[in-house]
Amino acid sequence: MSVDSIGNALTQRTVSASGAALSRPLITGTRHAVCAGHPLAAQAAFRILEAGGNAVDAGAAAGMVLSVVQSDVVNFAGVAPMLVYSAQTRTVREIAGLGYWPKSMAPNYFAKHHGGTIPHGVLRTVIPAAPDAWITALAEFGTMTFSEVADEAIRLARDGFIMYPLMSDIISAFEAEYARWPSNAQIYLPDGRPPKPGELFVQRDLARTIQYMAHAERAAGGSRVKGLRAARDAFYKGDIAAAILKYHRENGGLLTAEDLDGYHTPVGDPVRAAFDGYDIYTAQPWCQGPCLVEMLRIADALRVGEQAHNCVAYIHLLAEAMKAAFVDRHRYFGDPAHVHVPLDDLLSAEHASRRARAISAERATEPWTEAGTESIALDTSYVCVVDRHGNAISATPSDVSMDTPVIPGTGICPSSRGSQSWADPAQASSVAPGKRPRLTPSPAMAIFSDGTLMPLGTPGGDVQLQAMAQVLLNITAFGMDPQQAVDAPRFATYDFPDSFEPHASLPGRLTVEADIGQETIDALKSLGHDALPWPERTWRAGAVCLIQHDPNRAVQLAAADPRRPSYAIAR
Repeated sequence: MSVDSIGNALTQRTVSASGAALSRPLITGTRHAVCAGHPLAAQAAFRILEAGGNAVDAGAAAGMVLSVVQSDVVNFAGVAPMLVYSAQTRTVREIAGLGYWPKSMAPNYFAKHHGGTIPHGVLRTVIPAAPDAWITALAEFGTMTFSEVADEAIRLARDGFIMYPLMSDIISAFEAEYARWPSNAQIYLPDGRPPKPGELFVQRDLARTIQYMAHAERAAGGSRVKGLRAARDAFYKGDIAAAILKYHRENGGLLTAEDLDGYHTPVGDPVRAAFDGYDIYTAQPWCQGPCLVEMLRIADALRVGEQAHNCVAYIHLLAEAMKAAFVDRHRYFGDPAHVHVPLDDLLSAEHASRRARAISAERATEPWTEAGTESIALDTSYVCVVDRHGNAISATPSDVSMDTPVIPGTGICPSSRGSQSWADPAQASSVAPGKRPRLTPSPAMAIFSDGTLMPLGTPGGDVQLQAMAQVLLNITAFGMDPQQAVDAPRFATYDFPDSFEPHASLPGRLTVEADIGQETIDALKSLGHDALPWPERTWRAGAVCLIQHDPNRAVQLAAADPRRPSYAIAR
């Protein structure tokens, strides 16, 4: 949808998200744009763009800064799935950025030794993927060196940044978890307590880790690609690898030198699905991303776009579409190198019609899961960039620092994303040697029939796809501009097994941002939903960032979600 068509739609149809003024202005530009989960990450990306770097250079810089300024939910040694659009070839490519279980991990290991649970600590470690993913992106699609794009992350880790409320709140909520390991407490509980907003937060060990990679690149000499390879080897073969492996040997971990040295992130084709007026791209089903397509297909079959925005019928039908798609995600999605995922069928219009016919307009479907303990879901971040040439990146770097130990002296937590596997070998996303967990971080990209390009994504665990589906419908069905679309009140179902260990669920639960109105919430209860209010613009509803690039007019529109410290910049 072009800028002009958005404007025309707005003149034809009045859209009011909640009667409230927009939280932020719609950011516009004619050269390049960035939107990221933290202002310092957006600034780092923008500096790279202004210095002549392209979208991938800028995205890598922002992603590494996120691993510093949001190191509670984004780890430098975590995951970094991304989609990259090349304006020259007009193609979208997937960089997986997700590690595998160690080769020595037996499929029945947790059932045999831990009662069918995946415990906190080093045993949930999969091979760290983010460093290789960023370097692969730079080598394949970028123009700059690792040292150039990592410079701001090194500075912010070494010199510190000002602690902000959300990160302080998350560390406080997990204070007991951070206190379990001295290396975590040393960083995240300075002076024996969580850092307070306004205090300087420093991560000198992390700065030294990233700087070590930059030094290795400079020492290598030769071509840019040779230097990138040296930076990569410094992590996966050098002193950083040695520190990780030593800690695992001494503390019951399973990672080996063979696991680290042999890891290279796959680069391939994403999932592509056509809708009326646009195509949507997501990662393959080692990630939950394709479930977004199924949600939208079922929503189309239910004609949810014909309902008034956020009316009772709209929320009910879209929530039911989401629930139906999550049933298939749980049943089928897993690493396609290890399990058969019938993706063509799951994403077909015929399957969506079958799912839609099973949904009642008058009653919520019966919960299909058993109740579990409600908990604070683990989280992530996001960045997207479009450069002056029309190249784009959509990336969702992640991994937390409270469920696994920091490797002493490094400032990093090797990816604990094994928490998104199942200990039960019968599950599609079960534990197995060399297998990937089913990842929640889900970068996406839409390309409209007029050529408009739109990378988008959000943090939020299992809420990610739900938030993204609502924002996409706000734009395509209700004619909202990007900032209106991300500002609009949202809702989310929890009637499915959570993606994180211990995979609890809240049967029938439907949470609704309070500005949708108590009358609507009460009506949803009468339909059988366990509907409860969220606060207005709560961080739990995700924080969708997106950029719309109209190549015909060279116009950028960027929107940052007010629910978290997201930030957009354009020129």
